[in-house]
Amino acid sequence: MQLRTAGKSGDCRYTPGFAMSAPAADFVVKNTSGLATLRGALPRTGAALRELGLIERGALAARGGRIVWAGPEAELAQAVSVQPGAEQLDAQGGLVLPGFVDAHTHLAYAGTRDDEIQQRLAGVSYAQIAAQGGGIVRTVAATREASQAELAESLLLRLDELLACGTTSVEIKSGYGLATEPELRLLRAIRAAAGRHPATVVSTFLGAHEVPVEHRAARERYVELLIEEMLPAVAQERLATFCDVFCERGVFTVRESWRILEAAAKHGLGLRVHADELAWTGGAELAGEIGARSADHLIFVSEAGRRALARAACAATLLPSAAFYLRLPRYAPARELIDAGAPIALASDANPAGGLSPSLPFAMTVACFAMGLALEEALSAATIGGAWSLGLEHELGSLEVGKRADLVVLRSARLLDLLRVGVPAIRTVVKDGRVVVREGQRAA
Repeated sequence: MQLRTAGKSGDCRYTPGFAMSAPAADFVVKNTSGLATLRGALPRTGAALRELGLIERGALAARGGRIVWAGPEAELAQAVSVQPGAEQLDAQGGLVLPGFVDAHTHLAYAGTRDDEIQQRLAGVSYAQIAAQGGGIVRTVAATREASQAELAESLLLRLDELLACGTTSVEIKSGYGLATEPELRLLRAIRAAAGRHPATVVSTFLGAHEVPVEHRAARERYVELLIEEMLPAVAQERLATFCDVFCERGVFTVRESWRILEAAAKHGLGLRVHADELAWTGGAELAGEIGARSADHLIFVSEAGRRALARAACAATLLPSAAFYLRLPRYAPARELIDAGAPIALASDANPAGGLSPSLPFAMTVACFAMGLALEEALSAATIGGAWSLGLEHELGSLEVGKRADLVVLRSARLLDLLRVGVPAIRTVVKDGRVVVREGQRAA
């Protein structure tokens, strides 16, 4: 038999009568209503965001955690050599999607801010709470007191929550240490937890999350500390893939952000930017100009910023759950960003007070009903868009030969079930060709 690629990436089938042997598989999923492969050219922009790459009644085979074949189930027996003892997952007629890729979280921290949530429900703004000593600096105080082991254990529990929601890959930021040793401790805890959990974890150094209280009288001293001490220490231990900066009014200016990101690039780190969340600052323009992989939030992004992101193919990573929980007066202009040609990602912004839900289906729901995305666009942004944001588009985010076998199996054939908040839409989650969540419970 001979391998034949049917015109689209990932649609690999076998034609009878030729010499090439079928690939062996140790994992197979079948009896689906369809595979939403999300295959196609990258980055996904514009009209392509609505293309699901659907294979009706599809099946998928993997070996060693990698996809070796995807196509109609009627061709499975000829196309694949299923090994003795291979796991054969019955999708029970459910729709199969790529595992979700959450490209922006703040999962590594200690302490709670429950009373601040109550204050926001009573009408107090996030800015007012921060001015009273709450917000990020409060979590910093609790996190600085926690040990690496304590941070890693709490992070493992949060990773399980994401996994149950279908997230198989996640970016996790530091940023609640705001001093050299606490930031290194956070990043080491992220690395330790990642080594004990099935999810793919991408770590980001966010020492520039806020200017800590002890440096506010001389903020330049903290910028220098970031550049001269913290970044070299992070790079020396290879603790992070990316460096992020909160480029925002009252936090780090565009000029300060540029200096920090430029130094990070010299240490070999990829670049990310918290941009234009609470007001326009020029953060998106900075992200596009400096070559950042992602600009995040973008609630007040300008037209020039949208064009800059499109030119640079810099992901516009949108965080609708954060705007919802923070009770912000507006959401990021998703439709304008798409029309400008920017790649789009959706993320949860899971954090102790402003991103209470780790669920990407919830983020997709808010994106559809508050940002105006089509459901297909939201799914694309939560899978292959997230992978693009993390520079892992050749590993994750779509069901294509050679990529990791990360899958979400819905309970039904209806993609719309993802938007029914509170109703369990996901039956099974597969990571690297292994079932890791079954009927909502972590599999052994």
